[in-house]
Amino acid sequence: MATTLNVVPEVRPPSLEADAEQPPLFDGTTRLYIAYYCPFAQRAWITRNYKGLQDQIKLVPLNLQNRPAWYKEKVYPSNKVPALEHNGKVTGESLDLIKYIDSNFEGPSLFPDDPVKKQFGEELLAYTDTFLGAVYPSFKGDPVKEAGPQFDYLETALQKFDDGPFFLGQFSGVDIAYITFIERFHVFLAKVFNYDITEGRPNLAAWIEELNKIDAYKQTKYDPKAIVELYKTRFMA
Repeated sequence: MATTLNVVPEVRPPSLEADAEQPPLFDGTTRLYIAYYCPFAQRAWITRNYKGLQDQIKLVPLNLQNRPAWYKEKVYPSNKVPALEHNGKVTGESLDLIKYIDSNFEGPSLFPDDPVKKQFGEELLAYTDTFLGAVYPSFKGDPVKEAGPQFDYLETALQKFDDGPFFLGQFSGVDIAYITFIERFHVFLAKVFNYDITEGRPNLAAWIEELNKIDAYKQTKYDPKAIVELYKTRFMA
């Protein structure tokens, strides 16, 4: 795993609406279909940025509330984001795309060679479903009681290696897998429930602080106020 590349300025194209013309499919251009507010899509977006692939992988943002019909009909039948158009096929699923982009494109590696770290990284990636499956339902109950153990789990995981502040010591795809959701949970729980997930969790606090120094991530962050309003509407209405 390597350090962050020189910063490539991120230009955010406008999100495509239902009446938008479809970009040519399989014309040799590699395209990453995303939605700016989607944490799953943000995983692939960060990966692309960290590896310095802004010129090689074109962002195609969609408005998921008013998405073009051609996306499901001609690009990606599951109709979800992210999706990567590359080498004559379209690939989805955000955790798979972190690995796919990492292994099929140039740039600093996002996964370690060390077998112990590699195994622990796989365990953490597999745990993301459990993590999300506990935190999201807590918004309708008591997040401190119901989601607290999940943040404790991350706090403990961050103590595993002492050669850096990240899950595997140095920055990796595992950090990408979690930060897009922690970004949202951190601001939402603080604003709505007055619950600071970093209180009493110094490793988690340091992890968030260090991630906010990485331009590849900072360039993809979503507006905190918009996160709060979106989550209120989606999970508390």
